[in-house]
Amino acid sequence: MNQEQFIQDKVKYALEALYGASGVNLPIQVQATRKEFEGDATLVTFPLLKTSRKSPEATGQEIGEWLKANTPEIEGFNVVKGFLNIKFAPSFWKEVYGSIAADGSFGHLPSTGKTVMVEYSSPNTNKPLHLGHIRNILLGWSVSRLLEENGHKVIKTNIVNDRGIHICKSMVAWKKAGNGVTPESSGKKGDHLVGDFYVKFNDLYKAEVAQLEAQGMSKEEAEEKAPILQEARQMLVNWEQGDPETVELWKMMNSWVYAGFDETYAALGVGFDRIYYESQTYLHGKSLVEEGLRKGVFERMEDGSVWCDLTADGLDRKLLLRKDGTSVYITQDLGTAVERFTEYSLDEHVYVVGNEQNYHFQVLSILLDRLGFKWGKELVHFSYGMVELPNGKMKSREGTVVDADDLIAAMVADAKQTSEELGKFKDMSEEERNEIARIVGLGALKYFILKVDARKNMLFNPEESIDFNGNTGPFIQYTYARIRSILRKAQAEGISIPTTLEGTMPLNEKEIELIQKLNEFGAAVEQAGKDYSPSGIANYCYELTKAFNQFYHDYSILGADTEEEKVVRLVLAQNVGKTLKNGMALLGIEVPERM
Repeated sequence: MNQEQFIQDKVKYALEALYGASGVNLPIQVQATRKEFEGDATLVTFPLLKTSRKSPEATGQEIGEWLKANTPEIEGFNVVKGFLNIKFAPSFWKEVYGSIAADGSFGHLPSTGKTVMVEYSSPNTNKPLHLGHIRNILLGWSVSRLLEENGHKVIKTNIVNDRGIHICKSMVAWKKAGNGVTPESSGKKGDHLVGDFYVKFNDLYKAEVAQLEAQGMSKEEAEEKAPILQEARQMLVNWEQGDPETVELWKMMNSWVYAGFDETYAALGVGFDRIYYESQTYLHGKSLVEEGLRKGVFERMEDGSVWCDLTADGLDRKLLLRKDGTSVYITQDLGTAVERFTEYSLDEHVYVVGNEQNYHFQVLSILLDRLGFKWGKELVHFSYGMVELPNGKMKSREGTVVDADDLIAAMVADAKQTSEELGKFKDMSEEERNEIARIVGLGALKYFILKVDARKNMLFNPEESIDFNGNTGPFIQYTYARIRSILRKAQAEGISIPTTLEGTMPLNEKEIELIQKLNEFGAAVEQAGKDYSPSGIANYCYELTKAFNQFYHDYSILGADTEEEKVVRLVLAQNVGKTLKNGMALLGIEVPERM
């Protein structure tokens, strides 16, 4: 039950009874009561003074008296200047709780009829996924789940960057130094093998630059004329012209990478409804550029390159096609965007891409608008901050990244070791230990990343995430497992747990506080969906977990003084567990039945 809406409805009756005014169009403002005042909801009286023709305090006093006299769910009030603080009776909270307990999809909002596409991951096929990709993937998956929970139809998509000069660099290095090696012959995942050759290209390139410099070239000239770079550039031209040998090499090496990516996605528990490949969309982008030339939106230079002048929008000139006719990222993104809106009749498109691409998406939006696609201005760039390590930034070319597969394996191993040291694995089979370690390790990783405001840069320290206390995934998971243990013990004792509370059952102050916290879940989901903010849900789950643990510390559940108290607390524990499970699922985090 929405307490804000409840108060608004009752205040309309009060305004009519007290002042003869219809409350239909009146600005009835209700907000949460500030912590320093007593109350559950606060009515702001200032907007109602024209109706009451009295002071803010007198208006609040009259409305408060009327509500208390005519609304059994309200047991008291106080007035502080222009604010009427309203306190609900236990009967109100029982009614609220009844609706929560009876709602199997508590927090899920009705269908909006909107179709939203969320793009995330967007890897390059020249290297394996790394820690930066993990933040992107986890944010994208969680934002998708939040939008679904808010009633939207969501299409989760991935655009694979499978063409371009960077891809050709790995291919050239494999031709030069690979000696025919494959994932099967090397025993390596395909994405890791190809990534090795991307690093190898950089090593070979540096050596050639140094050699040319030793022959008297300037550094800038040497970097431009290094033979291996020229070979990579020519390979890109050959690929776009459909050279059979180049295309076959490209297909072979990309297939290795795709298989590797799929393993990593499966380990993270994520997936996609539709996968696009830049190799299939760049031609559409090039045709849009040609259309822009015909319309006079774009300009072809003497060297054959195509540009768009964005200085009128406060930006600079943007390259769309190189002089050799090959396309750039923005060209491909134009084609992909138009293809998606045509295919799915989208209402909204959310790009989950790091903040280093802010300028790119500004340009994309303007270009689409200039080409006549009015929805271009409606594209949403969910711009998130970078992940940094205690020793600085990651660099793919130098091979100094935190590999996604290695990180997942390390988190699971750490979770197993920590659980064993704390005695969490007593009386468990090895299979069960491994499964719980997987759930806890991944939960720790996901929660550590998602609890941070996505728009901020974050420092990743894995050692801080595997902790059974504090604001961590394992702390919440352990609380859920504790609740499940309590419920299993109750069942073993033959205690029947009802789905809701009877009207005669007593509620103490702490139990009401738990119900209030549970009731905030729907609002938390709605706000997190509006803000594209998984951290909002993470924070809610943590706050609910703290509230339950404080309650559990203060009050025995199975050892309650009366059977009624025992039932009340079991029903509460059951619904806290349900809400934690639902909330963590929105973050892509599983919760174990036991720990």
